[in-house]
Amino acid sequence: MVTSSSPDPTPARQLFLQRLVEIPVKQTARDYYVRWAESWTKARGNRSPEATRNYFDALSRSTSIADWQMRQAIDAVRILAVDVLALPWALAFDWQGLEDQARGHEAGHRAFGRESVPVRPSAPELPPAPVEPLPPLEGEIEHLADAMRRAIRLAGLAYATEQTYVGWVVRFVRFCLLSLKRTPRHAGPPAIGAYLDHLALERNISPATQSQALNALAFLTKKVFGITDFELDQFIPARGRRRPPTVMTRDEARSVIAQLQDPWKLAAELMYGSGLRLAECLALRVKDLDFGQGTIAIHDGKGGKHRVVPLPRSLEPRLGAHLDRIQEKHLQDLPLGAGDVHMPESLLRKWPNATRELAWQYVFASATLCPHPRTGRVARHHLHETSMQRQFKDAVRRAGLTKRVTCHTMRHCFATHLLESGMDIRTVQSLMGHGSVETTMIYLHVMKRPGAGGQSPLDLG
Repeated sequence: MVTSSSPDPTPARQLFLQRLVEIPVKQTARDYYVRWAESWTKARGNRSPEATRNYFDALSRSTSIADWQMRQAIDAVRILAVDVLALPWALAFDWQGLEDQARGHEAGHRAFGRESVPVRPSAPELPPAPVEPLPPLEGEIEHLADAMRRAIRLAGLAYATEQTYVGWVVRFVRFCLLSLKRTPRHAGPPAIGAYLDHLALERNISPATQSQALNALAFLTKKVFGITDFELDQFIPARGRRRPPTVMTRDEARSVIAQLQDPWKLAAELMYGSGLRLAECLALRVKDLDFGQGTIAIHDGKGGKHRVVPLPRSLEPRLGAHLDRIQEKHLQDLPLGAGDVHMPESLLRKWPNATRELAWQYVFASATLCPHPRTGRVARHHLHETSMQRQFKDAVRRAGLTKRVTCHTMRHCFATHLLESGMDIRTVQSLMGHGSVETTMIYLHVMKRPGAGGQSPLDLG
């Protein structure tokens, strides 16, 4: 292979360059596509799918290759192998899955957000500012967002909660300054009622969303403004009930899983077999799997909770083989300086050498290295959530299901199928990590044979 400007290209090169024009690939990127294809050819990746995987494994160990460059290389090789060379094995190769594994974590991702979003030091208390003139919009947003983050972190709430609450504060500041012509502090609790009424009556938001906004603004009023006793007299609550979850039958769940390939298949089976959330599943580390006890330890789940769930015995052989491959790849990475794994900074200070230990490696590790947005430390993280969501969505489509099914549906199926099998609801509540049994009771309404299992009138003779 040569660059697109080289003279007298071979027929294969001509077809490759022509295909880049037809797709089309931007002119500025074509030379890079050619270089990736040339690199893959020199590495003899065209011999077999194993040779291609080995090529990209070697490429992933380079700290100078960004995730978008990795995906560009995969796209270039796919075009050459499938569209130009028409290699038999390449037609059945999972190119999209390879691209999904190479997706990196951006700086705003919740895996890094708590450590990468700075919080300014507390400002001294000043006399109340006059209502007029109003402060600049962006300045007021930045000030209250920083104060909200500080209060949330002191309260020890989850980072996902921090993201949600700060988002509501930003929208509330805009409403107060642009609509009420007051700052949120001077407008006081009545502004909260006015804003919630606006959301319910003009924006038609769901009751769950309205409750979320109320909790965020109540936290702002109590923890940031210091107003602990207030009432919302003019608050008009939105009406409605929580939507029952979508649940698949056992056969439907198996049909979706059958359309997946590892590691996505293994992750989906864990979500279904152990009731894991998507983030909990992808964040599993080798040390969390206890084959002797047949359990999985979930740390820092939703709400910062910890729990223990069953490890499906039927998955133990495949999980063991998967961990063997993780160990083999980790041992290959260590001599090349690519064997580190991302860990919280507090644990890193306590155990500085733990990042290179097998026990702390992710079960579903990313195919590329990822720099920490704040420290710049390069290490391996777990697969990106969107990659699993995309693979799962495609599997649902191939299975021919018309239900609105997502990765979280597997968790709903876990609870519902256990209740259908006769397990008591308190045990299911514990396995799901629900704080209240009322949350678990929602699955009683979607069981295949609810209540006492009585017949429908249409089925009676």
